[in-house]
Amino acid sequence: MLTKNDIPTEVQIVAQKLEKNGFEAFLVGGCVRDLLLNRTPKDWDLTTNAKPEEIQSIFTDTYANNDFGTVGVVNDDTEDKTLKVVEVTPYRTESGYSDRRRPDKVEFGVSLEEDLKRRDFTVNAIAFSLNGEKLVDLFDGVGDLRKKRLKTVGNPDERFSEDALRMMRAIRLSAELNFAIEADTMASIARNSKLLSHISAERIRDEFLRILDSDNPMMGMVMLEKLGLIDYILPEIKDAIGCEQGGIHAYDVYEHLLRSMQAAADKQLSTEMRLAALLHDIGKPATRREGGKNKRYTFFGHEVVGAKMTANIMRRLKMPQEMAKNIEMLVRWHMFFADPDQISLSAVRRTITRVGEDNIDDLLTLRVLDRIGTGRPKEQPFRFRKYKAMVDQALRDPISVKMLKTNGDRIMKQTGEKPSKKLGYILHALLEEVLEEPAKNTEAYMDSRVLELLKLSEEELKALGEQGKERQKEEELTEIKKIARSHKVG
Repeated sequence: MLTKNDIPTEVQIVAQKLEKNGFEAFLVGGCVRDLLLNRTPKDWDLTTNAKPEEIQSIFTDTYANNDFGTVGVVNDDTEDKTLKVVEVTPYRTESGYSDRRRPDKVEFGVSLEEDLKRRDFTVNAIAFSLNGEKLVDLFDGVGDLRKKRLKTVGNPDERFSEDALRMMRAIRLSAELNFAIEADTMASIARNSKLLSHISAERIRDEFLRILDSDNPMMGMVMLEKLGLIDYILPEIKDAIGCEQGGIHAYDVYEHLLRSMQAAADKQLSTEMRLAALLHDIGKPATRREGGKNKRYTFFGHEVVGAKMTANIMRRLKMPQEMAKNIEMLVRWHMFFADPDQISLSAVRRTITRVGEDNIDDLLTLRVLDRIGTGRPKEQPFRFRKYKAMVDQALRDPISVKMLKTNGDRIMKQTGEKPSKKLGYILHALLEEVLEEPAKNTEAYMDSRVLELLKLSEEELKALGEQGKERQKEEELTEIKKIARSHKVG
């Protein structure tokens, strides 16, 4: 039974002030749903028959939050400031959703019943009065909670035409709560999936990431695809459906990607790692060829093409720049640890330099997720230990300019050179040498080699310092051109 004791003091104080001033106050939405499911609410929302200006007149410190009349109440009446702001929204009705995203008209001063009628799902349309400790459940949301069922309030076609993002929200809540979507509601999503084209990339991205961050992202992805929503989120993944792999893979590329992503969720890994797992083989369908040594299919260069596709996906979904960069990097280099018997320590050092020391553990983790996604329970322990040992050994060697046994100040003191780009080029040329042969990283070798490098022009030094990058770019360009010719990949 839900009681006031389940509600934070800050929320109770705001509700009491509203009621003392002659207004109603109810908890509503996801917080009531979560309390009834014995889950900890992430947000606390109060609704009232007070209009926005009346709410603001009651409290000394407020701010207007959005176009829907929501008022943020800054709560300074308690010593416990864990919940600093409580959001209060007036009862309202909405009408005229011409853009499938927001109402053309919002009307305040209606009843609680009218307010609850406009909400998305029955489980989110339950209100709780702190004064009297009673539930207002006009659409049997409590019954749907017991049945673990998601159902729209009223006609599902009307609810989804009002805000098409509600279709994704249904799938997200299903994945988060492990609820089934009621048959009519599910059929309506399939009928109305094209409405998602009206929703901004930012709103789609945010809901998509919440699906990935759920405990059951694999189920969420399957539903997005089956109900036709994936076309407006990640259409590239449809080419992976039915794309057989053979070899150690028990599943086609699509199921492999979903299982790798689910493995990341099972390990409670970050959103970034879940996305990297979902996209790491996104380039396989475009690069698949029949035949190959002891293989039915080969996927030469799929990591290069996959990284390019990932960059496009990140831009389209308007992902944060740093996050997008890291995911693209993980997709590009996820094959590096495919066979420890064919990689050298110098190659490991160069890879650490390329991807960054902070990202090398994520690259190893992606290798594990990739392995789990093949249908095998876990990475072969001895192979993973070998990967880790090589990384640990490489990290003891110089992998960055700052680890060299010389620096700009030393070179200037030694040679009388002035600060210039040339010094930077020399340091990077030295790094290229020690990445290949760490034993060269001594003060004696550095000092003597600096004198030799000073005889070269800036252009020659720059070329030496960027040999690794240029070699990588040339290899990638060659691979992309080959794949484009054979598979018409742009």
